[in-house]
Amino acid sequence: MATRKVRITAHNGAHARPVAELARLAMAHDGRVIVRTAAGAEADLTSVLAVMDLALAEGDVVALEAADGPASEALLDALVEVLAPRSR
Repeated sequence: MATRKVRITAHNGAHARPVAELARLAMAHDGRVIVRTAAGAEADLTSVLAVMDLALAEGDVVALEAADGPASEALLDALVEVLAPRSR
């Protein structure tokens, strides 16, 4: 699995809009995509409710994992941009 760690800088953390965007991106991927917290809790990124249950906040560090494939690195780049926008 391709993995990327990211510190969430999105204002208000991972609330409904960014989580919906994460799910949209993950659903387009041909393999499993998960988010794992520093405490070890994880959720499938295609499930908005599962990700919301993690209560990810601004400043949290999470690991994003995508099944290996030709688009996995590009997917991780897009996921990171949702959680830690460069424009901040």
